[in-house]
Amino acid sequence: MAPPAISARSSSPSQPSGKGEVADVKSQLRLLAGSRAPGADDSKRDLFKKVISYMTIGIDVSSVFGEMVMCSATSDIVLKKMCYLYVGNYAKVNPDLALLTINFLQRDCKDADPMIRGLALRSLCSLRVTNLVEYLVGPLGAGLKDNSSYVRMVAAMGVLKLYHISASTCVDAEFPAMLKHLLLNDPDTQVVANCLSALQEIWSLEGSGSEEVSREREILLSKSVIYYLLNRIREFSEWAQCLVLELVAKYVPSDSNEIFDVMNLLEDRLQHANGAVVLATIKVFLHLTLSMTDVHQQVYERIKAPLLTLVSSGSPEQSYAVLSHLHILVMRAPFIFASDYKHFYCQYNEPSYVKKLKLEMLTAVANESNTYEIVTELCEYAANVDIPIARESIRAVGKIALQQYDVNAIVDRLLQFLEMEKDYVTAEALVLVKDLLRKYPQWSQDCIAVVGNISSNNVQEPKAKAALIWMLGEYSQDMQDAPYILEGLVENWEDEHSAEVRLHLLTAVMKCFFKRPPETQGSLGAALAAGLADFHQDVHDRALFYYRLLQYDISVAEQVVNPPKQAVSVFADTQSSEVKDRIFDEFNSLSVVYQKPSYMFTHKEHRGPFEFSDEIGHVSIGTESADTAVPANRVEANDKDLLLSTSEKEETKVPNNSSSAYSAPSYDLTSVSVPTSQLSDLVISNSTVPGHAPQSSSFAIDDLLGLGFPAAPAPAPASSPPPLKLNPKAVLDPTTFQQKWRQLPISLSQDYSINAQGVAALTTPQSLLKHMQGHSIHCIASGGKSPTFKFFFFAQQAEGSSTFLVECIVNTSSAKAQIKIKADDQSATEPFSSVFQSALSKFGMA
Repeated sequence: MAPPAISARSSSPSQPSGKGEVADVKSQLRLLAGSRAPGADDSKRDLFKKVISYMTIGIDVSSVFGEMVMCSATSDIVLKKMCYLYVGNYAKVNPDLALLTINFLQRDCKDADPMIRGLALRSLCSLRVTNLVEYLVGPLGAGLKDNSSYVRMVAAMGVLKLYHISASTCVDAEFPAMLKHLLLNDPDTQVVANCLSALQEIWSLEGSGSEEVSREREILLSKSVIYYLLNRIREFSEWAQCLVLELVAKYVPSDSNEIFDVMNLLEDRLQHANGAVVLATIKVFLHLTLSMTDVHQQVYERIKAPLLTLVSSGSPEQSYAVLSHLHILVMRAPFIFASDYKHFYCQYNEPSYVKKLKLEMLTAVANESNTYEIVTELCEYAANVDIPIARESIRAVGKIALQQYDVNAIVDRLLQFLEMEKDYVTAEALVLVKDLLRKYPQWSQDCIAVVGNISSNNVQEPKAKAALIWMLGEYSQDMQDAPYILEGLVENWEDEHSAEVRLHLLTAVMKCFFKRPPETQGSLGAALAAGLADFHQDVHDRALFYYRLLQYDISVAEQVVNPPKQAVSVFADTQSSEVKDRIFDEFNSLSVVYQKPSYMFTHKEHRGPFEFSDEIGHVSIGTESADTAVPANRVEANDKDLLLSTSEKEETKVPNNSSSAYSAPSYDLTSVSVPTSQLSDLVISNSTVPGHAPQSSSFAIDDLLGLGFPAAPAPAPASSPPPLKLNPKAVLDPTTFQQKWRQLPISLSQDYSINAQGVAALTTPQSLLKHMQGHSIHCIASGGKSPTFKFFFFAQQAEGSSTFLVECIVNTSSAKAQIKIKADDQSATEPFSSVFQSALSKFGMA
């Protein structure tokens, strides 16, 4: 039996079989150009599909441009569409080829088929080639007067495209006036909508100083135009209705009768099935009644039902968008939605982002009449398998407790959370109990009784541990084991990686010392010594502040650190009322979904902590000269990612070193105990100026806390290495810098504090460049603007081959500099760090 014949495998249209595939297509198209043989159009379709597929995957098929244009002479609309798609794509990148298309596009604009006329006109306007503008005026004028509504609709948008290419040509041809005529007289609503869209954009882009422009804008917002559009709004498509409603929202009625007329005309739009139309209508209602308080409240009542209906119907994405708008209304008038709180209960099958928003709304609508039911529901969510939602539900319970007067039942629920055997539940509950005690100190006995049974070893989250430590310090007189728990935490100081926890621990130990001095004396000394040696600047500064405060006067220190408790009546809101009002003004936009006004997206100062321009010309390149900084030069494209990136994933992470030059006192474990006398016996009298304690006072407090200073400064060892010397004429090109930066691990990462003079002097990157070059530290790239600047420095050892690379991000608002150092010789990193810090500390001092 003969083996089966091998079938010829046809090549995929998206996978050319070889380099000659495009040439084969070109030759076949040339044979079919002008052919009227039966089946020619079908063959052209197959070839056109091949060309389009090649173009889609990025293969250059511009060589068949002429053949595609010749084959477009057909009445087959499918071929026309594919040809127009091809022409539009290559006309942008090769304007010379676009000239070949003008004749056949203009010819098609006069075709008998209105579909072909419209497609040709759309393609002609989409060429976007400046030197072809003169060929657009005639077809556009004819298109605006065409008998087919489809052609007029395309022509209206074509006028807008022409305006973006050449605004003067568009205005000189009086196309805006023709659009206005169509807007008020065309029987087709889609043509009216396109004219409205084009006119709004044209007049918004025109200069505001022109009287004609201002007059045209006023005409669009005149009573006659608004009423004309509202009377026809039922004929418009959903997209067109939203466009009309957006215009109506800007209309300012002359009196209350007009307001009610507009609202009556739009009443049935609240029942529309499309959520966008409903939201646009609500925006009109809200903006029209802002000055009428009673009517505005009635509007809230009227729009409540349509919004709640939209939330319960449709996709989760639509529900979230509607909920976001409902959320801003709930925040403005929670009492109106208080009776509908059950609509905001979470469903098991809802996405997390919808559940989170519903929890915020439950918090907002809670009042004395529904608090019990809402808190009961929220407590059920605490056992949710979705841990982020469980956390949010516990926070919601705490927020409700902070805004209610009767919190008996809520406090009991929070204390029950502390007894649950789930770490994340306990952590969230601790944070909330801390805030609760700040507002309701009378609940301290009940809360402390439960908190005292929680082991600090079982609390790992920084915020929760900080809350527990705060309660240990604030209520140490009521918690028998508080000094000993704090002592254990101080002993494990090095194992605590959170600066927030260490800051709270310092303060808690200080408070405990003033309440139970004999038991806390050793812990305070150890905490101060550890804090003074801490690598984090804030921890170090607080420890130094406490130490000097104790040196000055213990009674003053007690008044500062442990003042009488005062209940916190109001907690700071995360958003200002001004921001909320701006978001409300931008109702029915993405600002509501993101809960940020539009200027936070469009203004550069709100785009993030650090942002560079895409143009590499904004980066300055340092030179070998220490006298001047040269203008920016071109850098290789592959250098751009390195020089302009603000964060980088490093394979090696080195702990920060202390940036302080302060020598912390050593802690002596064999220190003498404080006599069990009253705290007043420990007060050191001091009549000197604050900040200048007598030497005897200093020794007394050091001895009291177990902090021992040497009697005299220890002489420097004879074998101390000499200070690092740098090469003042070091040279390094950007390519080598980039290669080294990617290859070398981070040797040292730390934060420096910049003095006030340095902050004032850093107005442009060049000022710091020149200063550092004077210390043989050269800049290879810099950028940014106030308050954030970024620099890449390099230096070379004078008596060796080691090169040092530095990334330095300076924030003048916080007076901090984030430093990352990489070096060929890791052992020389510390000496270079000292040189760099010394140079940075002298900036602005001259």
